[in-house]
Amino acid sequence: MTLRSTVILGTGSYAPERVVTNEELSRTVETSDEWIRTRSGIRERRIAGPNENTSDMGAAAARRALDAAGVSPSEIDLLVVATFTPDMPMPAAACLMQRKLGLPSATACFDLNAACSGFIYALDTACAMLTSGRYHKALVVGVERLSSVVDWNDRTTCVLFGDGAGAIVVGLSEQPGVGLLGTKLGAMGESADLLCIPGGGSAAPATPDSITAGGHFMKMKGKEVFKLAVRVMDEAARDILEQHHLRADQISLVIPHQANLRIIEAISQYLELPMDRFFVNVDRYGNTSAASIPIALDEARRSGRIQAGDLTLLVAFGAGLTYGSALIRW
Repeated sequence: MTLRSTVILGTGSYAPERVVTNEELSRTVETSDEWIRTRSGIRERRIAGPNENTSDMGAAAARRALDAAGVSPSEIDLLVVATFTPDMPMPAAACLMQRKLGLPSATACFDLNAACSGFIYALDTACAMLTSGRYHKALVVGVERLSSVVDWNDRTTCVLFGDGAGAIVVGLSEQPGVGLLGTKLGAMGESADLLCIPGGGSAAPATPDSITAGGHFMKMKGKEVFKLAVRVMDEAARDILEQHHLRADQISLVIPHQANLRIIEAISQYLELPMDRFFVNVDRYGNTSAASIPIALDEARRSGRIQAGDLTLLVAFGAGLTYGSALIRW
């Protein structure tokens, strides 16, 4: 039996209405627009409203992806949501999204937590499940409400993150050599403490003391994370290219995790690819973790940056420390 290809049928994204600029942040923490821009490339980020949950944003992006694909909710039998900021510890945000989207009760729904690499992990998972023959059409969503886990008094982290969602519809094709060509996934658990939320899990359940101490906010050792991100994203990109006997200059567009413009520029130099081959929107959204690549992917598709036959490289790095790359032919 010929193995069928898994192809992206449609993309969608959603960003909250509220825009928070660097200048606005400088009124509440000791920072400035110049300080943030020169270190990260970020000018502004989107912040969810008080009643706007992770599942709401994910469902909004998913509806747009379904519309773009011309697929009805009744056709979806798999929903994989990449997030580490679900509405609640349980049930999964995917189940809440299933209800909001009106997906069939026979739809398999679950969340996946690989932090900023989550979308690539979720894409690989969904495509593997489709090629098993047991599922036919999947929704893959990357969504985060990072404003709920950021300490807004910590200028080293609060200036970097934002909220948003991106989604794709994935289906099967008889055409060989298109869609997801391959992935490279991995993790460096020995460095897990460099980027984490120490409180709220079974190791440190929520208590009045843990809340007062800020244990439920994101903690990051920025310099160490930056160095590892550049090295590992470069290696993950090279690995997937070598796996498919491709040169970097054969890639039409690189869509990297939008964490920091300096990281993206470093990868551009290491791969010897000009920055115009990289899709960048970190200036407008900040780091939206698992949502960053699918938001960028949707914007790239809708703006004409991706055409039939193009090769697109996705590459990411996140808490865990996880990493991943994916190669897609359109």
